Amino acid sequence: MRKATVKRETRETQIEISINLDGTGKYSVDTPVGFLTHMVETFSKHSLIDVELMATGDVHVSHHHTVEDVGIVLGMAIKEALGDKKGIRRFGYSIIPMDEALAMCSIDLSGRPLLFYDDMELRGKITQFDFELMEEFFKGLVLSAGITVHLKALSGKNLHHIAESLTKAFAVALRQAVDIDPRRKGTPSTKGVLE
Repeated sequence: MRKATVKRETRETQIEISINLDGTGKYSVDTPVGFLTHMVETFSKHSLIDVELMATGDVHVSHHHTVEDVGIVLGMAIKEALGDKKGIRRFGYSIIPMDEALAMCSIDLSGRPLLFYDDMELRGKITQFDFELMEEFFKGLVLSAGITVHLKALSGKNLHHIAESLTKAFAVALRQAVDIDPRRKGTPSTKGVLE
């Protein structure tokens, strides 16, 4: 089983996460940001990656640090659990609707950390959650995981629906990319390594 446990403590946040890439989408998520908790649970359910997450942070200042740092720690755990990446499919993609919202995600577990993100420049709040923090979450995750991700909202009006479709699109694409291809021998790269 491809598993990882990561702890990260700063003056702003304290986070511990355990994941199992070969899980069934079981989760236990506790953060002080309700919408963040919902999105991590949604990620787990649709990626089939088991997630146990405990996070505290300086939410009296803003949600920013906690949201970004949870993304960073999740990315660190994904990178560790992937190990040498032998046998993985490497690429994943999805287009996911959530009512009127539609999101697209394409992933390459390349070892090259790049995020191309487009949320149609929409801004506003989902309860107390700033929609713009979705980008900060994914930026932290992608950069610490060392992967290439194109994540784009194609349409939508309701910010909750758009955020959820972005999260589900990422989860489904990641599921494809981390899966083991039984036909593949070694690392899926002509270089022989994915760093």
